[in-house]
Order: sequence, then C-alpha cells, then structure tokens
Amino acid sequence: MLNGIRVVEFEGLGPGPFCGMLLADLGADVIVIHRPTANEVPGMGGDNLLDRGKRSITLDLKTPEDKATALALIATADALIEGNRPGVMERLGLGPAECQAVNPALVYGRMTGWGQTGPLAQVAGHDLNYIGRSGALWYAAAPGAAPLTPPTLVGDIGGGALYLAVGILSGVLNARATGTGTVVDAAIVDGSAHMMALLMSLRAAGGVVTERGQSLLDGPHWSRSYPCACGAWIVVQALEPKFYRLFLQGLGLAEDADMIAGHYDRAAWPGLTDRIAALFASQPRAHWEAVFAASDACVAPVLSPDQAAADPHIAARGIWSADPVQPAPAPRFDGQRRSPGPIPARGANSAELRAELAKKSADGQVS
Repeated sequence: MLNGIRVVEFEGLGPGPFCGMLLADLGADVIVIHRPTANEVPGMGGDNLLDRGKRSITLDLKTPEDKATALALIATADALIEGNRPGVMERLGLGPAECQAVNPALVYGRMTGWGQTGPLAQVAGHDLNYIGRSGALWYAAAPGAAPLTPPTLVGDIGGGALYLAVGILSGVLNARATGTGTVVDAAIVDGSAHMMALLMSLRAAGGVVTERGQSLLDGPHWSRSYPCACGAWIVVQALEPKFYRLFLQGLGLAEDADMIAGHYDRAAWPGLTDRIAALFASQPRAHWEAVFAASDACVAPVLSPDQAAADPHIAARGIWSADPVQPAPAPRFDGQRRSPGPIPARGANSAELRAELAKKSADGQVS
C-alpha cells in the first residue's frame, strides 16, 4: 500500500523504530541510519526485529561527510523519523529547517515522550512515566493494587508509534496535495491521553467514574482475569446482558439470583468476584477453555506469545511466526498477504545506498 513512499529513520529506541517497521510492513522504503556502534543497553544491541523490512546505512553524523550523506538521503525522502530530545537534531544541523531546505515537501516526524514543548520537554522518561502522568495508567489495576499495563503497549506503541504513523501519513497526503511538508510533534503523553477518549465518552452515562474499581470496565466480576487450578489464567469481559447470561451458563450459575441481579450492581461486584474466582480456581484452564470454546460468553485464555502461536485461531491467521518469534504485518488488505521483511545487519545496505545516491547525483536528481 505504501510502495513509492520513502522514509529516512534515525536510529532510536522503542516507538520511533516501531513506527518505521509498521511503515516498512506496509510497503514503504524505510532507510534506517544506524550509528557506527550498537546500543550498549543489555538486550537492546545487535540486530533488531524492529528493523525488519528496512535498509540500513551506518553514518557518523558528527562528521561533515556523513552528515552530507544523511542530507542527500533526506532530499530523496517523503518523511523522516527521529526520536531524540528536543534540540538534539538541531545541534547536529539536521533539524526541520535544514532538512526542509533540501526537501520542502518533507514530513519531519518527531517522536518524544513529553513533546517538543512544555516544562518536561527536556526531562528523561520512559513508557510508564508518560502514561502515569497522562492519566492512561489510572484504571490499570484493581482497587488497592499497583497499576500495571503490558510493557510498552499503551505508551510507546499505542500513544507513540501509532500516532506518529498516522501523523506522517497525514503529512505525506497533505504534502502531495500542496507541495509543502510539515513537522509532526508526536508525544506519548498526547497520544496516550487521546486514547482515553473511549473511556471518557462513558462518563456522561455514569459508566466510568474516577474511583478505581467502580467503572464498567475495571471493577466488575465479569471484566477481569482469574487464575485457574493449573496456575494459568483466564480472562472474561461479558459486558452486554446476552453475553453475561452465557457466561453464567458456562459457570453453572444461570439460575443464581444474586449473580443475575449483580451484573451492573457495583456494591455486589466484590463478593461476586470472590465467588467466581473460587470457581475458576477449581479447574485447570484447559477445562474452562473447553467449556467456553466458540462461545459468545467473551471468555479467553491468557497466552504467552509462544502459546498464542499454537492457538488454533491465531495459527489459522498466521499471526505469529518463529525464528525469530514475531508478529505478522497488520492490518491486512484485500488480495494481499505480506510476510515480515528480513532484518538487516547494521550497515548492510551502506554501499548500495551510497551507490544509489551517487547515481542520482550524476543524473542531477540530488545536489
């Protein structure tokens, strides 16, 4: 879908590279500019799954020659991705002004946690810091428990990378219509707060309140995870009455007056939670999977990525693959099926890309 779009990505951590991977999965030509040496954080060096489908060139941006090469690449691009603190790219001479001077239609995508402006713009932070301050972490726990979300998913990926991708593609569409580029300020605090709009839409009807454990999606006995006898977990979210009835039926509680009356009764939720917890704990997860197989009761197992790869539905759609374990590109398009691209070694395409630039220069396409 994005064939013909070129993106230059400056090496970073987390949401910026994820955004580049997403665009590469969709067919864009993403060129990642790697530093000459790998990141020294344990577990974050070497070949990176988020580089799949991209091309890699190593450049030392503090040297005039490599900075000129970076600008030559940028002159051929539709968009750029960088994830440094505000001001870093400007000090390198690669800020929006310098890059758009060689490419006026360039969409300059900036990925940060706190944003380009504001009192915390220059302060360090990570995923949990941003979503804690934005309000997006508030409902991620039962009353009295520590808020906890799946690492990176709400902040780095949901509030960061996906909003940057939408911003870049919006900017590219606008640039193609007007010939003028733009700067995208994608901040995780902005995006993660924006993701709360669905929950906030329920406030007027009383479905969401500030107190944790008292809202429709974070407090009920029918909207939570439960441990099973085997130590594995099962998750349920039977919001609508027709699904709740099927849930009770599977548990053998279809005629239980307290359970029926307690569907939306906040005062009843804690006691009913204890009863259902005891039921789930009485049998292994395999038992409950069989009970609720293909049911509209909205019950599912909590699986690790490796376990998910073997799940019949996940396997049928080819969502996970092995060696390395990675998810398939998403979303899908009618008549197309894309496989993950190869993961390039650091600098693997340096000679190729320099040759392309030399040819373009010889043909007069770049200065």
